[in-house]
Amino acid sequence: MAEKVLVTGGGGYIGSHCVLDLIEAGFLPVVVDNFSNAVREGDVPESIRRIEKLLDTSIEFHELDLLDRPGLEKLFKKHTFTAVIHFAGLKAVGESVAHPLRYYKVNLTASMNLLEVMQAHRVHNLVFSSSATVYGDPQYLPLDEQHPVGGCTNPYGQTKYFIEKMIMDHCLAEKDWNAVLLRYFNPIGAHVSGLIGEDPQGIPNNLLPYVAQVAIGRRDYLNVFGNDYDTPDGTGVRDYIHVVDLSAGHIAALKKLKENCGCKVYNLGTGKGYSVLQIVKAMEKAAGKEIPYKIAPRRPGDTASCYANPCLAEKELGWKAALDLERMCEDLWRWQSMNPNGYSEAS
Repeated sequence: MAEKVLVTGGGGYIGSHCVLDLIEAGFLPVVVDNFSNAVREGDVPESIRRIEKLLDTSIEFHELDLLDRPGLEKLFKKHTFTAVIHFAGLKAVGESVAHPLRYYKVNLTASMNLLEVMQAHRVHNLVFSSSATVYGDPQYLPLDEQHPVGGCTNPYGQTKYFIEKMIMDHCLAEKDWNAVLLRYFNPIGAHVSGLIGEDPQGIPNNLLPYVAQVAIGRRDYLNVFGNDYDTPDGTGVRDYIHVVDLSAGHIAALKKLKENCGCKVYNLGTGKGYSVLQIVKAMEKAAGKEIPYKIAPRRPGDTASCYANPCLAEKELGWKAALDLERMCEDLWRWQSMNPNGYSEAS
């Protein structure tokens, strides 16, 4: 009998890729999403519908907001889960600066509801989708898991830090709990099929989807926020990781839980930093066209450079990012060119 894994936020960008990988790895995912960042196709996210088509399978989906505690209780009474992968949450840095209370309410309350319902139903294995934003402004690079956390530069990062602390403290109090906290760097790219990818609702908050939308003609030009950082070309440097590699890290984390590992923290990144302008050039090569851009003022909450030391994940999870920047951009461009208007277009 396949192990049932609850995937919160499974209709979104990273969640949907993980759902696909879970099925291919022999797990039985049950997906919940509130459509805050997923495109609806009838009663299910379009991303989930496409995975069903791609893998010739059916996926159990429930429209559910984790703020709905009774709905969550009902779901846990219906199923016996071996583990939970928790993606659900608001995730835009700039928006969190503008609307901090919304981020604290949604992200913290949802996670607390989930932990309490898991505890009540004796589900003690969790993989949490965290972020490198918990490190704040880097005191040194590359960032390893021993780097101080909590000096976050935006409310989004603070919510991830607080949720990590909740999980750590709970694991300390409840010795039969196991949790793996995965600190993502910057996921980009798309599944090689071109059927699922990142489709931000409204104006993209992340660099790559914006660049891709400029390349496809949906937007006139890219705003490059700041060219006076202390970096080789003055633009911000980030560690970009293929979403397929990132997803594979969650499968490795599920296997780690089986060791009764307690609470573990791992960076998921490549260990390489690329500047905004390097990304633009790589996307120009993938798309075969020039991508116009303009220099704009820095955004509040942004840091100059951020890239990972991913050695611990390789050592303890047997995981390592395999796909390079060229492949990331090629896969992103395939997704964007096959879906010029994202999921809103018929597949």
